[in-house]
Amino acid sequence: MATLPRRKLGELEVGAQGLGCMGMSEFYGEGDDTESIATIHRALELGVSLLDTADMYGLGRNEELVGRAIADRRDKVVLATKFGLVRDPDDSSKRGVRGDAAYIRQQSESSLKRLGVDHIDLYYQHRVDPDTPIEETVGAMAELVEQGKVRYLGLSEAGAETIRRAHAVHPITAVQTEWSLWSRDIEDEVVPACRELGIGIVAYSPLGRGFLTGSIKSEKDFGAGDFRKTTQPRMAGENLDRNLLIVEALRAVAAEKGVTAGQLALAWVQHQDEHVVPIPGTKRRKYLEENVAATGITLSADDIVAIEKAVPIDAVAGTRYPEAAMNMLGR
Repeated sequence: MATLPRRKLGELEVGAQGLGCMGMSEFYGEGDDTESIATIHRALELGVSLLDTADMYGLGRNEELVGRAIADRRDKVVLATKFGLVRDPDDSSKRGVRGDAAYIRQQSESSLKRLGVDHIDLYYQHRVDPDTPIEETVGAMAELVEQGKVRYLGLSEAGAETIRRAHAVHPITAVQTEWSLWSRDIEDEVVPACRELGIGIVAYSPLGRGFLTGSIKSEKDFGAGDFRKTTQPRMAGENLDRNLLIVEALRAVAAEKGVTAGQLALAWVQHQDEHVVPIPGTKRRKYLEENVAATGITLSADDIVAIEKAVPIDAVAGTRYPEAAMNMLGR
């Protein structure tokens, strides 16, 4: 398998596809650290350089896992992590948001320790704090750059106006947001703002949390500990039934090209812009290799039309998150 081409996120060069590491430690059922670390190592062999984690994934365990995996190959990694989503250790379903300077200093030190590194390559604010001006947040992040603890700054799920204000304080290298065939709300304002400012986009959940691969046929397919079963409106009840029809239409288009539905969905994201880097998450080498192979798919204008006809922009049933989480987006 050929290694990946390269892409630019602002001034930061990375492989054209990254790896989301969240599911290795939580949310998608029981993990296997040995296979997860092997998956990270295989990703680096294939030219996947951008590894994505966050301080809240597994309450810090995911950063520790990634740190162990890259300890002897740090020079091959563009390491990204996030701060700002606060979880109650006694009830991890409870969430808050913080973006104040004191919190950023505290969390960055904790992340560096868990990751076992002396600097973070790309440091994101996970969600925008409505109670802290973005200028304060980015100002504190910029201090970390000055101290050599962070190289580049990012925002996650921020609105266009917030991105502009943040970029005026310190260059924002990347905006991480959900972008896939069934999550396209950023195309109206966020994507144009990023293009105007020269900011790259890191697309998380480019496979619709695995749903666009066709692997989910009913609610029975969710294993124990899989958050999709209880917290994803698009994967429950009537919404699930309606959305399965979309996946079947996508599979038909994919079959004509001789690829999987998931590969076609990934290729669609890749073709949106040369400064877009999707970060499909997986904890298994098998799926990693299938995802990476999608970077070799070429889509014609007619292919794009066929894909978007199969998955119309307004056809998806249900919201991305429950209401409380939706309120944290696009601030």
